[in-house]
Amino acid sequence: MWQLKIRMYLLLVVLFGIIYMVMTIIGVRMGIANFYFYLLLSLGLMFLQYMIGPKLVEWLMRVKYVKPEQYPQLYAMVQELSQKAGIPRPRVGIAQISIPNAFAFGRSLSDGRVCVTEGLMRLLDENELRAVLGHELSHLKNRDVLTITILSVIPMILYRIAWHFFWFGGGRRRGQGNVALIGVAAFIFYFITNLLVLYASRIREYFADRGSLLLGNKPEWLASALYKLVYGSARMNKESFKEVEGLKAFFVNDPSQAINEIKELRQLDLNKSGTIDSNELEALQDKRVHLNFGDKLLEALSTHPNMLKRIKQLSEYETKEVKA
Repeated sequence: MWQLKIRMYLLLVVLFGIIYMVMTIIGVRMGIANFYFYLLLSLGLMFLQYMIGPKLVEWLMRVKYVKPEQYPQLYAMVQELSQKAGIPRPRVGIAQISIPNAFAFGRSLSDGRVCVTEGLMRLLDENELRAVLGHELSHLKNRDVLTITILSVIPMILYRIAWHFFWFGGGRRRGQGNVALIGVAAFIFYFITNLLVLYASRIREYFADRGSLLLGNKPEWLASALYKLVYGSARMNKESFKEVEGLKAFFVNDPSQAINEIKELRQLDLNKSGTIDSNELEALQDKRVHLNFGDKLLEALSTHPNMLKRIKQLSEYETKEVKA
C-alpha cells in the first residue's frame, strides 16, 4: 500500500503548502499577529476534530457497541480479518439507521472502530459482509481515516478566511481592493483544496477495495456487496439521507448517488439474480467504461469513485495481485 501513502503524503504537502501560502499573504497584509492567529486557529481546529471526531460520529450515526454474544458471526469475522491484517481488533458497533452501509473511524489503530448499519445486516450474505468488513478494516490498516480527517479541515479553514475578508474586510489600512483580492484568492484556494480532498477520498476507496482482496476476499464478493448497497440505498426514502449527509465520506459508497448508479449496475447483472458473480465480473474485463461529461463532473465532486469504474477495477485484479 506504499502507493496510497505516497499519494496521501503528497496531498498533505500540497494542501499545507497552499494554506501556508495563504496565511503568509495574510500575515504580510495584516501584520504578524494575525498570521499567528490563523496558524493557531488551524492547529486548534485540527486538534479539536481529532479529539471529538469519534464521539461526534458515534452520536450522529447512533452507534451502539455490541458484545460477542450479541453478534457472534460479526465478531468472529472482525476478529479473523483483523488478525490477517495485522492490526488490533477494533471495537464493533451497530449503527441504528436503516441505510445499508458500513464505516470505520478512530484516532489510531488502537482506537479503531468498525460499524455496520442495521440495514446492512439485513441485506448481505456472509461472504459479502466479510468483503465489506475487509474494506473497512483496510481503511484502519492504511491509517487513511485520520489523514482524510486532517485534510478535510484545510478547505474549511480557507472558506472561513474567505468569508472573513468578504464580510469584515480584515482592516482598511491598505484599501478595500487588496482586501477583496485576498478574499477572492482564499475562496479559489478553498475550491481547489476541496477538490483535492475529494480526490484523496476517492483514492482511499480504491485502495481499501484492494485491501479487502488482500485479506482473502474474492472480487465478486465485494462487487456483489457494492451492487446490493447501491440497490438498497436506491430503495430508501430521500429523507433518510439527510441525517448522514455530512458523513458520507466514511461509508463504503455514497448512498445519495444510488439512483444514478443503479441504472448502470443493472447492466452487469446478466442473469438478473440480484448479485454479481465471477462470470459476470469476468465479462466486465473486456468492456470499456465510458463516462460522459456529467458523470465525470459528478465524480469529481464526490467522495467516492464512480461505481461502474470501481467494479470495473475489481474485475481487473489478477489472482496473483491480491495474494498477501
